Amino acid sequence: MTALIDAYDAAFFDLDGVIYLGPTAVAGAAESLEELQRRGTTVMFVTNNAARAAQVVIDHLVELGFRADDHNVLTSAQVAVAQIARELAPGSRVLVNGSESLADLVAEAGLVPVSKASDEPVAVVQGYDPAMTWPRLDEAALAIQAGATWYATNNDASRPTERGLVPGAGGAIAVIAGTVGGQPRIFGKPFRPMLEEAMRRTGASRPVFVGDRLDTDIVGAANAGIDSLMVFTGAHGKADLVGAGEGERPTHIGADVRALLEPPRTVDVDGGRATCRGQVAVVEGGSIRLDTRPDTSEGQFDALWAIARLVWADPALDCTDALAGLELVR
Repeated sequence: MTALIDAYDAAFFDLDGVIYLGPTAVAGAAESLEELQRRGTTVMFVTNNAARAAQVVIDHLVELGFRADDHNVLTSAQVAVAQIARELAPGSRVLVNGSESLADLVAEAGLVPVSKASDEPVAVVQGYDPAMTWPRLDEAALAIQAGATWYATNNDASRPTERGLVPGAGGAIAVIAGTVGGQPRIFGKPFRPMLEEAMRRTGASRPVFVGDRLDTDIVGAANAGIDSLMVFTGAHGKADLVGAGEGERPTHIGADVRALLEPPRTVDVDGGRATCRGQVAVVEGGSIRLDTRPDTSEGQFDALWAIARLVWADPALDCTDALAGLELVR
């Protein structure tokens, strides 16, 4: 059997919504990654979450049964601070509008973390912090208005947890942007620095990126020129997939990371008819209907892939009823 991963020399993984949901590992993820590593596939964990230090992320992964160390875990905070330190003079003051671990990284890079605009920082760096307060956002806005260069680790609008979606770093950035105008320079996905650093560290020439979000993971892979696998264990689902525009469409889809060890889905499109592993979607009038009635999760993902290809070819098509029939796909 030819597995999807056989076409690639490395697999990069988002964490939240792909590998774990808060304190719980996604079903089958640990076993799948163990098998990938046994087969010699290079594995890199790439997370936009800048709230936690890399070592905390490593400890969490190990606790959940994954093999992880400082060689295969990369955070947006690490990428951002490394670049900021290259651009600013040693000893420059940086207002840290993020977690304590982000402030620690700034200090380790030879810069001086501060918390108030009155400290006259030359830069502001924002990152996700679950303990963010309005007064701290005020200080960031005031510093930027005073001329500080504005950076951000990432701009994720939301974060998937075991309880559902919660606001991400993008919410705090939006508050500042609404006050001062403009946007910060961002280093995490979907911007190129994050995945370029992952490729540099691993030496991978043909990696695949596995993510649950179109706007960060899938767009990020496209921006970096690499293939992607969208999984359905986190933020985005079937309606998001079929509504994806150019540059937002994954190379592959799967229920979860176990799809890497299964044959890749392929779709045969013939006019208004799309077939994937025996599941058939057809265009009828201005709508899409299923000719088949898959009753398993895998069969419904096959049907979804066929539907997506038809909609991407003609976004005006109505696929509401076809999607409603895929009750095993979120």
